[in-house]
Amino acid sequence: MDTLLLIDGNAIMHRAFHALPPFKTKGGIPTNAVYGFFSMLFKTINDFNPQFVTVCFDTPKPTFRKKLFKQYQIHRPKMDDDLSSQFPLIKELLQKAGIYHEEKPGFEADDVIGTITKSVPKDQFKVLILTGDKDLMQLIDGNVYTITPQLGFSKTKIFDRKEVVAKFGIQPEQIPDFKALAGDPSDNYPGAKGIGPKTASNLIKEYHSVENLLKNIDKLPEKIKKTITKYKKDILLSKKLAQIITDIKIKFALENAKFAGFRPELKDSLLKLEMYSLAGRFFSDRKVAEQKVKKPKKKLEIVSSQIGLF
Repeated sequence: MDTLLLIDGNAIMHRAFHALPPFKTKGGIPTNAVYGFFSMLFKTINDFNPQFVTVCFDTPKPTFRKKLFKQYQIHRPKMDDDLSSQFPLIKELLQKAGIYHEEKPGFEADDVIGTITKSVPKDQFKVLILTGDKDLMQLIDGNVYTITPQLGFSKTKIFDRKEVVAKFGIQPEQIPDFKALAGDPSDNYPGAKGIGPKTASNLIKEYHSVENLLKNIDKLPEKIKKTITKYKKDILLSKKLAQIITDIKIKFALENAKFAGFRPELKDSLLKLEMYSLAGRFFSDRKVAEQKVKKPKKKLEIVSSQIGLF
C-alpha cells in the first residue's frame, strides 16, 4: 500500500513561525517559518517514507464559511507581515524541491485536504495528514491518520480512530457534531451556550448526531432541552462551519504528487537563504552543514538552541 502525505501548509507555517525566534538572512529576509516548515517536512518524509506528497494552503480570498457567518474567525489577529512574506518563498522552494502544492480560492486548506483524502483509492493508499489542527481529525478512517507535531517539532503523535475516541469520547466523523454543540472559540462560532465539552460529548455518544438529537429533544433533561431549543439555529450553523468539504473541484491528480526525492535545485535555494545546516541535512552534505556564518550576534545564541528542536 502506497503512502500519500498531505500537509496542512498554513498550520505548519504558523507553528514554525511562532516556535522559532524571528531570525533573518543578512539581507533582512525573514526565514524562521521557512526553516521550521522545511525541517518538519524533512522529518516527516524521513520518518514515514511517502511515495506521494502534497502541501495544501489557504488563500486570501474569503471562504464560503465567512459568507455563512460574518463573525467567523473574526477574533484571529492579522497575520504578521514577516509570516505572510514567507508564503511565496515556501511555495517557490516547494517547486524547486519537486513537491506539489494545491489550493482553492474560497475554500480552506482543510477542504482541499478533505477532497484529496476522499478521492484516493482506499484499498491502495494510506493517507497521512500533517497538521496542528484538530478539525482535520474528522477525516480519520481505517487508512487515514493525522500526525500532530509535539514539543515544537521534535516529536509527533499519530492519531487513528482509537486515539480520537480516547481523547474526545466520540468517533472522528462526529467531531462536527461535537463542535456544533460546544462551539469553537478559535474560529468564533457559537454552538449552544451553556453546553460544555463533556456534555456535548455525552450527548453525541448517545444520539450520534445533532440532527438525531433534535429529533429526540423531548427525551432530554429540561435544562438541556431549553438550551438546545434556544440555540437550535446556532447549532445547525456551527455544524456547517465545522464540517470539512470533501468534494470541491480541484486539479489534483496523483501523478502530480509523486515524490522521488528532493531535487538538487532546492539545495541551491537553501544555501542562498543561508540555511547551511538544513541544506546539509536534506542532501547529506556534512561540509555544507558545518559552514559557518560570520561571528554570530549574541541574540542568535537563543536561535541555535531553538534550532535543536528541529
